[in-house]
Parts: sequence; structure tokens; C-alpha cells
Amino acid sequence: MNKTSKDVIVVGFALFAMFFGAGNLIFPPALGMQTGTSWVTGFLGFLLTGIGMPVLGIIAASKAGGSLSDLADKISPAFSKILGTIIVLAIGPLLAIPRTGATTFEMGIRPLFPQVSPLLVSILFFGITLFLVMNPSNIVDNIGKVLTPILLISLLIIIVKGVINPIGTPSDTRIQNAFSSGFTEGYQTMDALGSVILASIVINSLIQKGYTNIKDQVKLSTLAGLVAASGLAVIYGGLMYLGATSNTVFSPDITKTQLTISITERILGSTGKIIIGLAVSLACLTTSIGLTATCGQYFSKLTKGKLSYKSIVIGVACFSAVISNFGVETIVKIAVPLLVTVYPIVIILIVMNIFDDYIPNNSAYSGAVYGALCVSLFDALSAIGFQISNINSLISKLPLASSGFAWILPAILGSIITMSATKSATKKTT
Repeated sequence: MNKTSKDVIVVGFALFAMFFGAGNLIFPPALGMQTGTSWVTGFLGFLLTGIGMPVLGIIAASKAGGSLSDLADKISPAFSKILGTIIVLAIGPLLAIPRTGATTFEMGIRPLFPQVSPLLVSILFFGITLFLVMNPSNIVDNIGKVLTPILLISLLIIIVKGVINPIGTPSDTRIQNAFSSGFTEGYQTMDALGSVILASIVINSLIQKGYTNIKDQVKLSTLAGLVAASGLAVIYGGLMYLGATSNTVFSPDITKTQLTISITERILGSTGKIIIGLAVSLACLTTSIGLTATCGQYFSKLTKGKLSYKSIVIGVACFSAVISNFGVETIVKIAVPLLVTVYPIVIILIVMNIFDDYIPNNSAYSGAVYGALCVSLFDALSAIGFQISNINSLISKLPLASSGFAWILPAILGSIITMSATKSATKKTT
């Protein structure tokens, strides 16, 4: 095996580890249960946003220059900072970090100690997070290197055994839009948002390995992304199938964490449930540590040191401890309005940066983003129960609106309009 092939595999496994968040494992089984016999269609939608877009995010960022600012500055530096702040808050104290604490309690602690207070668990969990973030050491990296293989092997055993001896048979749930359900459920992984922030880590790794040419970086990022995507597809697809086989076994109102635990217990017994619960909990701890440190570094840099790293991580840990007590289901619901607003924007930036060579000027980016935002903002308002009947009625008539993609046409039209306006202004000036 030559050096390039080895580097592709190493970076591919690193990408897999970045996107393989323990907290994300609760979504595929729930989606499989929801879609039943249509689970393959649902998986294709989930594949795009939960696996495809994160990988494309790395590729787009490497092509643009390696960071979120390289992607979003084409609209404006101010927009880039605002978007970056929203993304870091989403993958940080607002959603992702509290979810790691809530998942730890619901999957790792409550099944073993039903009487333990979630408040006590959150204080201990984020106390440990804060201690290790404030006192960096190799222990976190070493735990991660051990836990990821254990968790991966455990999941593969569950999936293989669940495929060979299914716990049930998928039934027709009469779901209307399995693809769009999978597509929007993939938002909850938040990996596409994280990819445009974490891309610089991948690029720096490639530079250290001697790949200083942008074309080489894009090529290797693409190949490494395919390696990571293949692994994620096996895990997520397998878990989704297990969820589909469970929809005649468990009640439809079962929570996401309880569903994952129940499936594991049916397949591996009580011991398996304990092993997977502890592995997920410890993996959530390493995720919490990494995301908390990322928030501290980002906001310290953004404020040019006016807010110290120490004060930021303390605030993030305390805030996350409070939010985690709402529980996984509530945090997932809270996430919906923010994700349906931001995800279309990130998808547009990723796709347009990949095809940047064919885009005549940067005004196209602004038109596409603001066009999509006109729809996604009202989708967010609808998600929180605030309906504006006239506008919602108009949006519902847009192409693909019934599938959840009403923002696509406004994005295309916005791009065309701003490009045409820029050309006209240039001619007049000339």
C-alpha cells in the first residue's frame, strides 16, 4: 500500500470518528420505526443530510480554502461571523452539548440506577467535562481511541445479530414522505454544521502529511470522505433497519433513547444493554469535552481575547448542565426551528462552493442564501407553532413544498436575480 492510500485511510477513519457521535445513534432506529416498510426510502434522505452533506462540507471547505470564513465570506464577513456563531452555539451549549449529558443519563445511568436524580448526573457529567477541558491531557484522546472501537464493535454485533435474527417484521406505517422525513431527521445529527467548522482540522492534517497543493487536498478529502461515508452508512443503515423491525414490537410513543436500549436488550440481553449504555455514555463525555473546548476557542478568538477561554468554557458547561435536564426528546424538539433555518443555508454554501468554478460572481451566493432564508424562517416559525396563514399558504404552493424542500426554488431564483442585477450594474458602470 502506497503512502497516499495509507493517508486516505487514516484521514478517512479520523473523519469517521469526528462524525460518529454517540448522541446521533438514537435517530436512525427512531426513523426506521417511523418509516417501517419504507425505511430504505427514509434512509436515502437521511443519507444525504446525515452522511453526504458532512462529507461534502469537508470537500467544499477544502476547495474554498479550509474554513467556514472561506465558504461564507463570499456573502460578507459579517454574515460569516453571524453564521459561525449560530453554528457553534448549535453544536455547543444550545443543543449538541446538553444532548450528550441527557443521552448519558437516559442510556447509561437511568437503566442501572433508576432512582438517581438527572440534576445530580448533569452536575457530575459537566463537572468532569469542565475539569478535563480546563486541564487538557492525553487521557481524553486515549479514552476516545479505546471507546470508539468498543462502541463500533458493539454496534456491529447488534446489527449483524439483528439482521440474522430480526426482533420483528417491518410494517406499513403509511408515512407520506419517507424521504423528506429522513432528510430533515438528518439535520439532528448536526454533522453538516460541524463539518464546516472542523474542516480546518482535516486540512491541517493533510498539510502536515505533505499535501500543500489545494487540488491534492481536495482529492484526498474526497477519498477520505468516501471512506468515512461508507462506515457511517453501514452503522446508520443497520440501526435504521433494526428500528424498522421493531415497529410491531414496541409502542409508537416510545422515546428515542428507550427504543435504542430496548432493541439492544432484545438482541443481546441485559448485559448487552449495560455495555452499550456505558460505551455510549463515555463516548458522549469525550464529545462533550471536544465541543466545549471548540466553543471556548472559537468565541475567545472571535472576541479577540476579550472573553477568556476559561470564562467561556465555564459558562458553556453551566448552561449545558441546565439544558440537559430538559431531556433528549425536549432538546430534539427545541432544535427543530434552528435547524430548519440554518441547514438550507449551509447546504447551499456547501453545494455552491463545490461548483464555484462555474459561478460567475459572488452575488449568486447572496441571492441563493437570502432566497432560501425567506422560506426557512417561516418554516422555523411554523415549527414553534406561529402560523402566518397567507404566507404559509403561498409557500405550500411552491415546487417540492410537500416534500419539505420549498426553499430550493427561491434559492435558485434569488441566485439568478442577483447575478442578473450585478451584470446590469457592471454594464452601466462601464
